[in-house]
Amino acid sequence: MKQTTNAIVMIRPVAFRMNEQTVINNYYQKVIDGLSPETVNSKAQEEFDVFVEKLRAVGVQVTVVNDTLDPDTPDSIFPNNWISFHENGDVALYPMFAENRRAERREEILDLLEEEGFKIENIMDYTEAEQDGVFLEGTGSLLLDRANEKAYCALSPRADEELFIEFCEDFDFAPVIFEAFQTVNGERKLIYHTNVMMCLGETFAVICADCIDDKKERKMVLDNLKSDNKEIILITEDQMNNFAGNMLEVKGTNDKRYLVMSASAHQSLTTNQVQQLEKHATILSSSLDTIEACGGGSARCMMAEIFLPRI
Repeated sequence: MKQTTNAIVMIRPVAFRMNEQTVINNYYQKVIDGLSPETVNSKAQEEFDVFVEKLRAVGVQVTVVNDTLDPDTPDSIFPNNWISFHENGDVALYPMFAENRRAERREEILDLLEEEGFKIENIMDYTEAEQDGVFLEGTGSLLLDRANEKAYCALSPRADEELFIEFCEDFDFAPVIFEAFQTVNGERKLIYHTNVMMCLGETFAVICADCIDDKKERKMVLDNLKSDNKEIILITEDQMNNFAGNMLEVKGTNDKRYLVMSASAHQSLTTNQVQQLEKHATILSSSLDTIEACGGGSARCMMAEIFLPRI
């Protein structure tokens, strides 16, 4: 299976703000003092538009879907949490922790992709788990090493172990399960999404190994990456807090590889880390300051990769 694609879906926000329902376990979200909701949304739209322009300029095929005012979905800019697209034509729909995020799942997005020539064979719907208070938030919660048929998952209130294992059985991935923590006001708290502390490229992995407090688990995760011949680029917790783990490798024109990240992630990297990464892919960064501060997510969260076959 391919690890990277040159087709992605992105949702342009219309009422972006700090989501009061997700802030309880997303410790990256902040209120930006002195900015009206309208200003926050228009700044987010500006950042979004520049980001899309940069991706398209290098040949990434971006399908932009405009969000709607009704229902109220402040986090719609992060579609990778509710949907994933697979090479065999399968689409997975995921159960979401925040009630107001569940309304982000829109059937017309699937219709639009079919109109664009993508083939959808089968929908794997895990959303019933919400009724039992069980969640698994897409490629935020699970990191797919599609080429090596492994899925990495840092367990959290938004990533249930049993449901993750069920997903792995359905999609033929070997599960790699661990817990990852960050320091919040002097306490170690579970990181809400795996893709904040880790990124998987074709030939490399970026990971904040310091987040995996259990030494056996840390060794197990690193051993898995090494056994698949990935160059491991370690980041610090401070760099992770600047979203340096929240990156995505995509393909542009002539299958050239790009590693997409925010400007704050890029700026947090050392010269040595940049050189390590540039051996594998060209860095493409864009300022996402408002989106990161209010949304508590970054570049990777904004892109839902399309691996579906073409009709």
